[in-house]
Amino acid sequence: MSTLYAVLFYVATIIMIVGTAMKVLKYARTPAPLKIPVSPAPRTKRGVWFRMFKEVAFFQSLFKSNKWIWIFAVLFHAGMLLVLLRHFRYFIQPVWWWVELIQPIGVYASFAMLLGLGGLLIRRIVVPRIRYISNPSDYLMLILFLGIAITGMMMKFVMGTDILMVKQFFLGLLRFQILELPMQPGVLIHLALVLILMIIFPISKLLHAPGVFFAPSRTQVDNAREFRHLSAWASQLPPLPEGIPEEGDS
Repeated sequence: MSTLYAVLFYVATIIMIVGTAMKVLKYARTPAPLKIPVSPAPRTKRGVWFRMFKEVAFFQSLFKSNKWIWIFAVLFHAGMLLVLLRHFRYFIQPVWWWVELIQPIGVYASFAMLLGLGGLLIRRIVVPRIRYISNPSDYLMLILFLGIAITGMMMKFVMGTDILMVKQFFLGLLRFQILELPMQPGVLIHLALVLILMIIFPISKLLHAPGVFFAPSRTQVDNAREFRHLSAWASQLPPLPEGIPEEGDS
């Protein structure tokens, strides 16, 4: 069983990294022929960077559109981030000081993550317009995250787990050594759900994480009045009449 999980983690890691890289490369190569920044949009590149920071760090547009959904989204994403950072202790030795520092915070962040996931799932079921546009994959993704969070919390608060064996197993994987994994049901189920998440990541809606950095509605400068927007693929088109600057010209 330890060998099976080791092989699966190697395969899942390759699929997630290579698959995500291919998708990001596709996003980067996709032409954006129109100037479509969502107003009010920044007029400078520095303003675009500041806008993207507020969008990624604080979900600014979601806050403006729906405060309740924003609360659940922040609880889920912030809780998941802290939980992931807490899990760094399984992959490093000695454990970095800041990873040690967030261990207690990461434990209780799992409750915030669970609350956020529950709110987002109930929203998809209860709100008619959201239920109408929801696909089975939307529900399954939330259920998968709920399963990961619940099994992780059960290992912490209910079942009890040989943490040292788990850490030795993952440190061994980093050195291409297959060590013994504790054969506890909670560990096996939790890791199996994580494997599923890693494998489906490149073909799921979770790609909105890197995709937001390629969204023209968020990353374009609102300078359509000053410059003509010209995509790289259209560089072979006839030149503009004199007096009309191209975007990027000084």
